[in-house]
Amino acid sequence: MGEPRPTGDPKAFLTTPRRLRERRAVPERVRDWSEVYRERALLPIIGGQAARCMDCGIPFCHNACPLGNLIPDWNTLVAADDWRDASARLHATNNFPEFTGRLCPAPCESACVLGIDSDPVTIKNVELEIADRAWESGFEQPQPPERPSGRTVAIVGSGPAGLAAAQQLTRAGHTTTVYERADRPGGLLRYGIPDFRLEKYRLDRRIEQMQAEGTRFRTGVAVGGELRADELRARYDALVLAVGATACRELPVPGMDLTGVHQAMEYLPMANRAVSGDGGPVISAEGRQVVIVGGGDTAADCLGTALRQGAATVRQLDINPRPPELRADGQPWPVHPKVYRITTSHEEAMALDGPGGGGESGDPRWFAAATVRFEGDAEGRVRAVRLAEAEPGDRRPRPGTERVLAADLVLLALGFSGPERDSGLVGQLGLDIDAAGNFARDGGFAAGTDGVFVAGDAGRGQSLIVWAIAEGRSVAAAVDRYLTGATVLPAPVAPTDRPLAT
Repeated sequence: MGEPRPTGDPKAFLTTPRRLRERRAVPERVRDWSEVYRERALLPIIGGQAARCMDCGIPFCHNACPLGNLIPDWNTLVAADDWRDASARLHATNNFPEFTGRLCPAPCESACVLGIDSDPVTIKNVELEIADRAWESGFEQPQPPERPSGRTVAIVGSGPAGLAAAQQLTRAGHTTTVYERADRPGGLLRYGIPDFRLEKYRLDRRIEQMQAEGTRFRTGVAVGGELRADELRARYDALVLAVGATACRELPVPGMDLTGVHQAMEYLPMANRAVSGDGGPVISAEGRQVVIVGGGDTAADCLGTALRQGAATVRQLDINPRPPELRADGQPWPVHPKVYRITTSHEEAMALDGPGGGGESGDPRWFAAATVRFEGDAEGRVRAVRLAEAEPGDRRPRPGTERVLAADLVLLALGFSGPERDSGLVGQLGLDIDAAGNFARDGGFAAGTDGVFVAGDAGRGQSLIVWAIAEGRSVAAAVDRYLTGATVLPAPVAPTDRPLAT
């Protein structure tokens, strides 16, 4: 792998403006489930954006990225049109850049030195182009181990943490089997992320690569239920729990039991299965007045899904106040700030006459909106949401500000409180629960039972895909060391690491 070559214009950051990847027009993309971005970026544009990187002496983007991506290196290589080496540098730290390039909120860009007084480098767009070109150019080939180690590892959960751990351990020579309770591997990447953000052929392609390397997948198996976790541990030399934080938060208000009130993770998987042609029941928003309670990415995914299903109206209630347009004083560079952002789903709602509106400038979000209760008809079906302005600080409904919003479909996107505790894993493996409600582990990702390790959201709580991949890579190094006494696998993070901001 050659050294990065210098760009033709070392002062491009002064002369080239920031330019983002082009999106398809709203009227076009809401009629299908394909990704919202144009299939390919124009390469001269991507090369020009990469050339904006200043190759800082201290690249803060490294610190902001949980994976420690070698961002200035592959920016320089892309600017020099060396895509093969750029791909090698990117995949040296990131198993799945085609996922992070689409789904990560890019804290690296918030920490870009250029962003102190100008527009940061479009790191995420460059990463995505490298990843896509790697597949198209044949750079991304299976990497089976040279020889088997004779050791076996079971991984429970096939989300980004489980997949990253499995690929690293397989490439290290260990016979690795991934157990997944759903009928297909992928976890929330498959069933929680809509196709307009990540088309599933990209996930299938990566899983096929892992199978070619030797990773085995066992789907439709609920570890802790039909297959006891302690029996699984006895069959393998090590066991990794990467089951995610899938216990949905509830909303303690009257009317939760009304027909038409659903958790987002009940709604989205059904929609994803329908898009994939798997059939089964679907909660459809077609012709309905939809209210989404929650302010995060999952709420935005529900919004984009409801628009594509043909909702009559869609409103989103965010209990938090409207974020500022610019960094607050308490979130200085290089912290990833909480600022007002418009996702592609919000952009779609604001561009459409029917489903948009309600908030400022057509934004479907109502900020500082506290849900008081859900109201139903005589048949027990939800018909309205009663809300009020949220008091700053404690978020309680402010007296005298109540109003009623018509709704016949309510989706709760309130995040997750941790891993499911009734799955049998805790009792069968003797796991402890930490103060945050996650599976307890030590500084080496090890749980209380010998040979059992915890990675991803199950151990750190609800987080970002980039953190899940980083933890998957790190737990693989910990398991490799446990099995062999040493490891050459990279460990980008420790369980105590926390992002600068979430």
